Amino acid sequence: MQIKTVTFENNRGERLAARLDLPVDTQPVAYALFAHCFTCSKNLKAVTTISRALTTQGYAVLRFDFTGLGESEGDFSETTFATNFEDLRAACRFLSAQYEPPALLIGHSLGGAAVLAVAGEFPEVKAVATIGAPCDPAHVRHLLRPALDTIKTVGEAVVDLGGRPFRIKKQFLEELERVNLEDQVRTMRRPLLLFHSPTDQIVGIENAACLFQAARHPKSFVSLDQADHLLSNSDDAAFVGEVLGAWARRYVGRRPVPDTYRLDPGEARAVVRTGRAHYRTDIAADGHALVADEPAPLGGTDAGPSPYGYLAAALGACTTITLRLYADRKGWPLEAATAYIYHEKVHLNDCTECAEQGIEQTPGGKIDRFTVELTLEGALDAAQRQRLLEIAGRCPVHRTLKSPVVTRTRLRD
Repeated sequence: MQIKTVTFENNRGERLAARLDLPVDTQPVAYALFAHCFTCSKNLKAVTTISRALTTQGYAVLRFDFTGLGESEGDFSETTFATNFEDLRAACRFLSAQYEPPALLIGHSLGGAAVLAVAGEFPEVKAVATIGAPCDPAHVRHLLRPALDTIKTVGEAVVDLGGRPFRIKKQFLEELERVNLEDQVRTMRRPLLLFHSPTDQIVGIENAACLFQAARHPKSFVSLDQADHLLSNSDDAAFVGEVLGAWARRYVGRRPVPDTYRLDPGEARAVVRTGRAHYRTDIAADGHALVADEPAPLGGTDAGPSPYGYLAAALGACTTITLRLYADRKGWPLEAATAYIYHEKVHLNDCTECAEQGIEQTPGGKIDRFTVELTLEGALDAAQRQRLLEIAGRCPVHRTLKSPVVTRTRLRD
């Protein structure tokens, strides 16, 4: 992903540090805003991993440090839950002014409570996702238990959180007590996705049940089995990013074709562009956006099938579509056709099918061989199955591969 270091001001004039993660060589499908957990930062390993997984799917992600944390200005001890809201609002305004409004809000832990609280204020927000979020923000009291008496009597105390000292004031806790998150979730009216681990020792799984019960449909829940609260295992964080990106696309729209090479209707069947990101290649085919790549061992990023993978898929898709058309026309009970496509380069001397198909066996030469194995489901008799096998070899792509093909390559202005 491309990373831009940016800053913006909150309503108190303090500069908040942020990073805007962008997909490579393509326009974003949507912009997302990520709010990190209590006392964490935008550079938390899990936040970075989730952001990378989202940019791979075409999203742009703004992750920032709340006041007094990470690289942001301000005094953390002077912050409250309300100042977190204001920081989120400032981040939304920054994205809207400099890029485009965030369509997706993401919050981790107390950051999740914050995005739930403010999501309803922004009509541009199309979907909300939380990770390990509390139903009652005041749950942070148990993290401060050793210092609660001091905070109540003195008004503040220095608390060790994750090996770092933080000054917590009484005002912060009092404000958390006044937040009724269930009511805000109930009136949010946005699609909601809740990620939570049943083994979370910081924010119990019952919080997810509470939020899910309060939310209106559409709402979804994904259990992060065996994950800890901070998603320390990169596989857990990557899983969240992959699932989140796929879920959100239903609400923010599918990945667009980049403006720099958008298809003109009727002009080209496909447009293919490879940029600087190793071998990652963006494809617009029949108006649909796809990605091709090479496997990691070959120097690629494995972001999509290889060109030969697409060729095999084209053969398989054409084969099964042809069978579907033929069976429907005949009124045969074909429930489903599945094609397994194998590709290999073989010596002509080892090609038993070459002679049958009239291919000259040049000594030492090689040829590409595609093998199509079919599974036909339905109450078909033997004669029908045999006829469908014959029809499979007559699909248009199959005929194209067997026929002489002419390709012309020229430079385009």
